[in-house]
Amino acid sequence: MTPEEIQPRTTVFLGMTAIIASDPMRRLMEQIERAAKSSAAILITGESGSGKEVAARAVHHFSHRSHRPWVDLSCAALPEHLLESELFGYDRGAFSGADHTKPGLFEMAHQGTLFLDEIGELDPRMQVKLLRVLDGVSYYRLGGTKKITADVRIVAASNQDLERMVAEGRFRGDLFHRLCQLTLRVPPLRERVDDIAPLAWHILEQHDPAASFTPRALRLLESHTWPGNVRELRNVVMKAAVMNADLEIDAEHLPLSAPRLVSLDGGAPNGAFANGPVAIGLPANGSGANGAGANGASLDHMERRMIFDALAAAGGHQQKAAARLGISRRTLSRKLKLYEAERARAAV
Repeated sequence: MTPEEIQPRTTVFLGMTAIIASDPMRRLMEQIERAAKSSAAILITGESGSGKEVAARAVHHFSHRSHRPWVDLSCAALPEHLLESELFGYDRGAFSGADHTKPGLFEMAHQGTLFLDEIGELDPRMQVKLLRVLDGVSYYRLGGTKKITADVRIVAASNQDLERMVAEGRFRGDLFHRLCQLTLRVPPLRERVDDIAPLAWHILEQHDPAASFTPRALRLLESHTWPGNVRELRNVVMKAAVMNADLEIDAEHLPLSAPRLVSLDGGAPNGAFANGPVAIGLPANGSGANGAGANGASLDHMERRMIFDALAAAGGHQQKAAARLGISRRTLSRKLKLYEAERARAAV
């Protein structure tokens, strides 16, 4: 399938490109556009590498503050003493080496958006300070004598389960409720299979517009569960593009282990993907259903067999079958149309 056949929605949010082809991502973008119009704080959840920062930038893009500053900070990137000075700033002479006054990120984001990534990494003392500011309390720069008030829309993100952290006493419940006035969940890549090919084409075109994927390579990409999400996909495509001397990338060029076959009820040999979606693809040893090698014919045969098995188990209900397979209904419908076209050609 070529990029022209896929035709995803491509949008750039503050320098980051969003590729939107799947139904889950289309629904997320609708939620973002609605949430952005409010002034509520937003908590964005999702696995590492799934695209939380892109979602946060989209919130600012669609908000009434889009013409105002966008400021972002990773709460895990700085130690506590530096994090405080970054957020709230400092006056000259506040500490050794403070030879000038530095505004904090809250001041810099005045009337705009402040994005706090990896919010779950904040230590308890910083959680208290942040909560006071979010509640509208004026604050001092470090070493300062003048109170500062900033009008800032907060968007936070975390790949951790903050509710569980609250229950375990590792995150303040009052701060959690202040941050999640609205919550957006970015689905992992395995839940939006229709995004994989468009994302892969986009990444490949950035490296070399003349390069391409074979259909077999795209099927292998779509069969992978992507625990590292879009970040992992980018690494796989870039490695294949750099290390492959040919402009056409085939399945064997992709640095991926073949997915295991799993039962339609979600079970897996040796516990693989025990809680994840069903993988469509080759068994772990790289053999086909009948012991054939990892060629296109065996891959197609196994994929077709698993799809029809899933349909039979779901009583012909395509949505249920797609859920069993870990793919979207749209992908399932496309494959069924392809099989019907092949059957019609064979009958001629």
